[in-house]
Amino acid sequence: MKKLLIALLLVLMPVSVFAAGGKSCGTIECYDFEPALKDNASLQNGAKLFVNYCMGCHEAAYSRYERVGIDLGIPIDLVNKNFIFDDSKVGSLMTNAMPEKAAKKWFGVTPPDLTLVARSRGADWLYTYLLTFHEDSNRPYGVNNLVFKDVGMPNVLLELQGGQTCLPALAVAANGGLKQDPLTGEHLENSEIPCGRLAHVDGSGSLTPVEFEKAIFDLSNYMVYMAEPMALEREKMGIYALLFIALLFVFTYMLNREYWKDVH
Repeated sequence: MKKLLIALLLVLMPVSVFAAGGKSCGTIECYDFEPALKDNASLQNGAKLFVNYCMGCHEAAYSRYERVGIDLGIPIDLVNKNFIFDDSKVGSLMTNAMPEKAAKKWFGVTPPDLTLVARSRGADWLYTYLLTFHEDSNRPYGVNNLVFKDVGMPNVLLELQGGQTCLPALAVAANGGLKQDPLTGEHLENSEIPCGRLAHVDGSGSLTPVEFEKAIFDLSNYMVYMAEPMALEREKMGIYALLFIALLFVFTYMLNREYWKDVH
């Protein structure tokens, strides 16, 4: 009987993972991100941003337009009008027409499929990555990223975000036109000066920093949904399963007492 009770407690006990610190995102700590998969307005806006700003280069080849429309409460006629810009049907996979060889030539690597990126990289990583593009004149597209150093991707959300500069972490001093570490006197190239924090260039984007962070939240939220569309339904089924196990335990316990009541 003790074994039965222990087994039930292990099944019903919530599992918590305690980390010693925040998750690392390259050279910085990831920003906290908690998906809101029940917020259809956020998911719908995220889907709009994904289709308009991401699918020019990236695909979501394991997701279908129709499934997205049904799950997010978007009428099929609006999906046809606002999500599909080629001859694809509403039941088609979310692919694009970019040739792989051309993409590799332009970006140095074929842009990856994004259907499962929120699961493979993690939602915190994705959210932080999208927020930390900054100006870097040494890079081909004029931008770099704190999470993915020397990334080959341009900042496709630049018109929304505007310019974002990286303020150096070290208090470097100018000496004859050269930048030096004030402690060691060692000469530092621009690329060697670590970034302390990011600062928006005022008025350079169509959204304020707060509005842009909300847009990135919505986009990340949608990509979390896209990586596992059944997440909410699976959670609901899990609750039903636990309730069934709890009910089954009652009958199992009563049956156990019945079997052993005459045994001393």
